[in-house]
Amino acid sequence: MRLALVAVLFGVALTGWGMLARARRQLVLSLAERVRRAEEEQRRRVEQARHAERLAIARDMHDVLAHRLSLLALHAGALEFNARADPEEVVEAAAVVRSSAHQALQELRQVISVLREAPVLAELDLHALVEEVRRAGMEVEMHDGGVRLPDLPGLTARAAYRIVQEGLTNARKHAPGRPVTVRLDGGPDRGLAIEVRNPVVRNAVVHAPRGEGAGLAGMRERAELAGGRVEQAGIEEGEFRLAVWLPWPV
Repeated sequence: MRLALVAVLFGVALTGWGMLARARRQLVLSLAERVRRAEEEQRRRVEQARHAERLAIARDMHDVLAHRLSLLALHAGALEFNARADPEEVVEAAAVVRSSAHQALQELRQVISVLREAPVLAELDLHALVEEVRRAGMEVEMHDGGVRLPDLPGLTARAAYRIVQEGLTNARKHAPGRPVTVRLDGGPDRGLAIEVRNPVVRNAVVHAPRGEGAGLAGMRERAELAGGRVEQAGIEEGEFRLAVWLPWPV
């Protein structure tokens, strides 16, 4: 009787040990699978981050080139259609063309440097941007609402600068000679509201290269990447109105 009891207990012990060993082996295999999946997920996230960075650089390059080339086209067009201008005016316009080309090269170098380091937020000066387009002949009314881009989070600040830049570029291409109003308003509790308005010009002669709507699509993508949205981009009471909202996280 005792031998039978001992045999039963021994069998139970062997069975329990076998089940424990099997459970441990399955646990080890499960942990190894989890580690493998975590590594794959990490690699996927890194690749997505690199892809997003490449897209951001491509958008910046598009915005910089569109802005600068439209200025170059504007001044070149002025020279072409004003062949009888005084020599001093021709020299002045040529100097502006040369300066704009130099600025384009400088800004492209800054954009490419994003591959190595983040851009300095202090360089995102909307008032300097507005003054530049005013010198090119645009009539721009600026209301910043006390908003300073260096005070905003980096992603929001860069998106706001490029959106205003692209808005001015579009106005210069599609409504040449018409006044443009730029308005910013907001705060950490409300987010940042950006508005660019200009009167609609019917059958306008456009001397700058058209982007086939790529500029607006780029603004939508940039706003969405920053967590915001384009609330309006169309004609309203005889004006083209671009309205964008961007988050202002604390």
